[in-house]
Amino acid sequence: MTLRITHLGTGSRGNSTLLETSEVKVLVDLGFSGAQLQKRLAMLNITPEEIDCALISHHHGDHGGGANIAQRKWGMNILANERTAQELDLDPKLTSYFGPLDVIRIGDQLSILTVPVPHSGSENVAFVASYGGERAAIITDLGSWTDELIKHVYGCEHISIEANYDDQKLNSGPYPYSLKERIRGRGGHLSNNQTGQFLAQVSTKNTRNIILTHLSEKNNSPHLAESTVLYYISELFEGDIFISSQDGPEMTHYIGENDIENLTPTKLNRVEID
Repeated sequence: MTLRITHLGTGSRGNSTLLETSEVKVLVDLGFSGAQLQKRLAMLNITPEEIDCALISHHHGDHGGGANIAQRKWGMNILANERTAQELDLDPKLTSYFGPLDVIRIGDQLSILTVPVPHSGSENVAFVASYGGERAAIITDLGSWTDELIKHVYGCEHISIEANYDDQKLNSGPYPYSLKERIRGRGGHLSNNQTGQFLAQVSTKNTRNIILTHLSEKNNSPHLAESTVLYYISELFEGDIFISSQDGPEMTHYIGENDIENLTPTKLNRVEID
């Protein structure tokens, strides 16, 4: 009994993650154009028509901008909170609504909990998927965290979480002061230090892999994100840590098995899009 997790790409230019079991295929977020989504799924030998549904964390374009297109082009079923659905102008006939701390059951074994997180201008949620007695958290776009989030993520076997910026790079970078303040604020994004502090509160011996996502191309780098996070969790965490880039998919993580499949260029090029 295995849950497969593949980030199709994470960053300011689009986010989407595939959750796949023997029964269902589910997307978390749809921040890519229809053509990009089709291309990235094809790298996994999957078509958009095979997706059972997509869950949208919030309405910002890099997370939900492709949802309307997916409904119109492929009749894809979308799950979102009411505000997100309204902001994205989703088709009510193809949309189901969830509230905070709702448990969404998809197929016989997969369930997904929606956990509110602070992010400016949206009603954003994190998702905690449960399958076969193990849990995987997907958390992005938050400037801080809540006790509730810690409670539900604590001890997850898999944690995907943003490490958006390095403090020094952001401070000395080209962004105007107002934007820097918004990024640093409670409704903004997590810095590498904040991500490390959060993970130090939720990682246990059960946590086997951590994926750092949504790295800023101008205000961060993979080695800074990884080294900073490891500073906080090195004495707690015995698993593997990886970086998810904008240009995925790169690897698949298996919850329920101690295995990781690297998606090599040979595998990625097997399927062509006309």
